[in-house]
Amino acid sequence: MRISADTKESLDDVLEELVALGCRLADTQDALTRPADRDGCVADDFYSTTNHKTLVRIDGQWVDVQKQRMDAVIVIDGRNATCRKLRDVRKGDAVVCGVNGIRVIPEFQERDRHGFAFMTNEISSERRVEVGVSRIAQMMQETKAAGGRIAVVAGPVVVHTGGGAYFQDLIRGGFVDVLLAGNALAVHDVEQALFGTSLGVDLNTGKAIEGGHRHHMRAINTIARAGGLKQAVEQGVLTAGVMYEVIKHNVDYVLAGSIRDDGPLPDTLMDLRVAQDRYAESLEGVRLVLALSTMLHGIGVGNMLPSAVRMVCVDINPAVVTKLADRGSSQTIGIVTDVGLFLHRLAQRLKS
Repeated sequence: MRISADTKESLDDVLEELVALGCRLADTQDALTRPADRDGCVADDFYSTTNHKTLVRIDGQWVDVQKQRMDAVIVIDGRNATCRKLRDVRKGDAVVCGVNGIRVIPEFQERDRHGFAFMTNEISSERRVEVGVSRIAQMMQETKAAGGRIAVVAGPVVVHTGGGAYFQDLIRGGFVDVLLAGNALAVHDVEQALFGTSLGVDLNTGKAIEGGHRHHMRAINTIARAGGLKQAVEQGVLTAGVMYEVIKHNVDYVLAGSIRDDGPLPDTLMDLRVAQDRYAESLEGVRLVLALSTMLHGIGVGNMLPSAVRMVCVDINPAVVTKLADRGSSQTIGIVTDVGLFLHRLAQRLKS
């Protein structure tokens, strides 16, 4: 196929779009690099990565790019090529520019789509969820059988909807290797464990408890006095809940803070850069991700993953389910349902 454009800039834009779709130049050359002129800055024609498997040509040989993720640059060091966030580029780094010597292999997700054909069938919403839960349970069992790791990205709605008990079943069953969440999930999980409420509402009756509005702050205070979540478990202060099971079963967890957090808990990382790096480190070797009712953290994790990693997004809001795919995480499979009911069914299915 021959491509032409009125200007070099327009041609470069078109070629970069085509390379991202898996096309490559017929006249293959080694990847062009330019040295970064200062920390955190690169040449204007830098190549911006996708989340698809990428190779670059170095000295006539195609080399796999490591730590694949979207919206990064590629730095070549000897015969090694690695994705690096712009902020992590250092002066003098050899950064890939242009589109020569770059090969992208899109991860078209037909391998999973056939298992989710029910999404387009004219059957009831209830039936779609049931079939979806069965398929996801199968994916989780297959991932563990193959020695892969499973990460769960969870929002506080998991606790609010009564799904915490079923989430704990997944942890005890060995189906959660990594938990990524914000401060709120841990806070309300501890609140539920200590006081039986979430946001001051009794989860058994659905009624607000008098003085319950203080419970989440009391929970934060209790954990802070113990020195952190792990210390609270060791001291016998925290004896139940999601975070208790996470700690008792040595599940890797990262809590990333935000501007709206109360407290926060001592375990919560309030430095955004540190939190992002810890998320990325925890995701290494993960083969399947479940995002449970958390748009912010779900999208953040989706941006860190190569497209070969399967991702399932569960949310009652269909806009959240589709937003991950809209933002480039095309490997995402979505299920629109209440996350508490989803976890209940998933826990039952994994036990059967």
